[in-house]
Amino acid sequence: QVQLVESGGGLVQPGGSLRLSCIAPGSGFSINVMGWYRQGPGKQRELVATITSGGSTNYADSVKDRFAISRDNAKNTVYLQMNNLRPEDTAVYYCNADVVTIVNREPYGMDVWGKGTLVTVSS
Repeated sequence: QVQLVESGGGLVQPGGSLRLSCIAPGSGFSINVMGWYRQGPGKQRELVATITSGGSTNYADSVKDRFAISRDNAKNTVYLQMNNLRPEDTAVYYCNADVVTIVNREPYGMDVWGKGTLVTVSS
């Protein structure tokens, strides 16, 4: 069972920065796309950013030029550097991974989610 473990959330003042990390411990699987999503108070979950195993990235318009996603394939880890944070960035941030394992010699894909980490932007 592949799990994702997020860390790095917390309370920060407007204009501040935070760095989120998400690791998929273990071996015997590969990961295609990794990404971050968020769900603010009273809102639906939304895409923040994604990154492929080759390093191609995609961002929500609301975070472009402020957030940067990166990954370390050898460590099965994805990061989200968040700069110039705004109160509207307050949300639970979830890590997501498109995981492929081998079952009975056949590739088996799974969409895996972390439990989330809370980011609060407030003065």
